[in-house]
Amino acid sequence: MDTPLRIGTRGSPLALAQTRLVAEALRVAHGWTAERIEIVPITTTGDVIQDRPLAEVGGKALWTKELDRSLLDGRTDISVHSMKDVETIRTPELTIAAILPRADVRDRLIGAASIADLPQGARIGTSSPRRGAQMLRRRPDLSIVSLRGNVATRLAKLDRGDVDATLLAAAGLERLGRSEIGSPIPVDELLPAPSQGAIGVEIRSNDAKVRRLVEAIDDRASHHCVMAERRLLKALGGDCRSPIAALARHEEGESGRIRLRAQILTNDGREAEEGEISFAADDPEAPESLGAQLLERAAPALRALFAG
Repeated sequence: MDTPLRIGTRGSPLALAQTRLVAEALRVAHGWTAERIEIVPITTTGDVIQDRPLAEVGGKALWTKELDRSLLDGRTDISVHSMKDVETIRTPELTIAAILPRADVRDRLIGAASIADLPQGARIGTSSPRRGAQMLRRRPDLSIVSLRGNVATRLAKLDRGDVDATLLAAAGLERLGRSEIGSPIPVDELLPAPSQGAIGVEIRSNDAKVRRLVEAIDDRASHHCVMAERRLLKALGGDCRSPIAALARHEEGESGRIRLRAQILTNDGREAEEGEISFAADDPEAPESLGAQLLERAAPALRALFAG
């Protein structure tokens, strides 16, 4: 490319850190100098609205619509996303062309050494229906307090005593150089959000030149797993109010097979269904079948959250 490759990103510290990872991967893959890439911070509606849960004001599209507009208008060449914040159904004009190697998928608990160590009735700050429901399922005595904002904002609210503890993604803390904060929660105790820990690179679907550049940094193993989790989400038909956890991993010694675990819950954590499935990495229907099985077994109150 004669002109710099323009990368659209949210302007938060975490988003910029993730975008720098993408930029560095592209420089290494293509032998580029720093001048060949331009990072273009874009303020999204989700960054502006910080006082209400996403579900009340438009859902995950609040993180992506401004980036999408810039990409479709040709003001940027690619967008960088935290994949867990990307809506399940996207316009066919845009394509996720690459997923970087996935980072730590776990949540970290800040404020106590473990879930069991939280005091009776502790206030847990989170705006994630998944985290809130999972915590209540393990500890019905806890109180869930809505807590939004970037990592620094949430930690400041914790320090002020607005809440007793909070949960943050381990991958985000590591990318911000804060991996010493909190205690990682095993995935067997708290299954993560679909696509947690994954950074995606989106392009215009008809831009073959940029596609070739971006596919050079794609980690196929991570890509297969993230897309399996997203196909499960599509089959469940939930929205950002629907507590869903999922994790796909390549099976040890079976590079061509994936094992997908999933959990759906009511917001109070009282009802839940879990399941898992093993399938060939190129089988797009298996994650959808797991979603259908979970819904078929779910109690009416739980199924109602995932009616699409």
